[in-house]
Amino acid sequence: MSLKSRIQNYSNKENNPILFKNVLVEPSTDRPTPPSNSPLTFDILTSKELEYKERIHHKLMEILDLSLIVKMADADAKKQISEIARRIIDEESIPVIARTRQLIVNEVVNDILGLGPLEHLLYEPTIADIMVNGYNMVFIERFGKIEKTPITFKDDAHLLKVIDRIVTQVGRRIDESSPLVDARLKDGSRVNAIIPPLAIDGPSLSIRRFTQDKMQLQDLANIGALSQAMADVFANMVKVRLNILISGGTGSGKTTMLNALSNHIPNNERVVTIEDSAELQLRMDNLVRLETRPPNIEGKGEVTQRDLVKNSLRMRPDRIVIGEVRGQEAFDMLQAMNTGHDGSLTTIHANTTRDALSRVENMVTMSGFDLPVKTIRSQITSAINVVLQLERMEDGKRRVVSVSEINSMEGDVITMSEIFRFERRGVDENGHIIGRYISTGIVPRFHERMKQRGINIGLDLYLDQTTGSL
Repeated sequence: MSLKSRIQNYSNKENNPILFKNVLVEPSTDRPTPPSNSPLTFDILTSKELEYKERIHHKLMEILDLSLIVKMADADAKKQISEIARRIIDEESIPVIARTRQLIVNEVVNDILGLGPLEHLLYEPTIADIMVNGYNMVFIERFGKIEKTPITFKDDAHLLKVIDRIVTQVGRRIDESSPLVDARLKDGSRVNAIIPPLAIDGPSLSIRRFTQDKMQLQDLANIGALSQAMADVFANMVKVRLNILISGGTGSGKTTMLNALSNHIPNNERVVTIEDSAELQLRMDNLVRLETRPPNIEGKGEVTQRDLVKNSLRMRPDRIVIGEVRGQEAFDMLQAMNTGHDGSLTTIHANTTRDALSRVENMVTMSGFDLPVKTIRSQITSAINVVLQLERMEDGKRRVVSVSEINSMEGDVITMSEIFRFERRGVDENGHIIGRYISTGIVPRFHERMKQRGINIGLDLYLDQTTGSL
């Protein structure tokens, strides 16, 4: 079953515990556990079986020529290591059943070629985040809730080896002189690692999963992340080339929303994406993906987002999509939006739509230009058309809680009109948020822009006070 189907069934299922071999993790009694489509089941080796695995691994490393393995295709390397591991099991007369034998072989292959114990988690589509707080503390997030798993590494050295394998694959490094790094897995999942001396209790690893099953605006409406009216308006905002700023906290669904909006960019437009760590999933032909580069060991060669934004203006883009604006590139982004690159999209960390504009203002001041505050705010008003505010609530659901259009300047103040909002009413006995999406009754100025481009949307979308409920 696809990730969409799992999430769409989310509200219709009963709470289920997560099952592991020899371990049952019961739902917490002090807070509700979100329902899942089916229990997660992992085969975990017992302590005795782990001893067998270490014996086999040690023996295999004595006879394996790693210099040849690294030159082989992944499938061939996996096949050869598996065959040698099975032969060692036979030679050592290790007393295990066929299923455990295969599990040991898989664990050995994962330790040499993959991400060790984390391979258990990388194939489960309902897992959104993997958080390793130390070699013996691994947590996951499913449906907005954090759960502890029984999966562990052997020790800090084992975890460090996995971290080093991840960062080396993307040409980066991590050591005492450079103890933190951002990287990504082959499937695009975002990785952050930090090690001692910065991480006091041992190496820490965070993986933001990259899902191949890309969410559409309609899917987000089906699961209650926004109303159907909002989904219709959002699609048309992209088509008429409004500049959209997506705001929210960590894990609020900003990148998911950015991907969903990008589906409505016409395929005949040229798009340039700029990211610190590539994770956007835009599916179009005329697409150029750019990614920043950290400094090398001599402290040279760094390429920042600002450098990439400047360069993108010479690449004849119709739209520029910035994964997240977080620094001096904000000034160049506003310039691009004001000079013919309408329809650009970006995200920002902020708690409210008003805070989002304040953060953009602060970032522009970091660019080194001594501009009056009124000039900066005027640039923001001219560049950004709409701000979407997202929030991850206590029940684990991500929702669009506010949609505001930027109007104009009144004195030194940017004026905004809220078009849609989520009206929260309370919490039910299961801990789920009760509320509804409503229109504020304000017809946005971009409605006329839609009409001029042949998109006819009824005014009832903005005037009806019951556009959606939960």
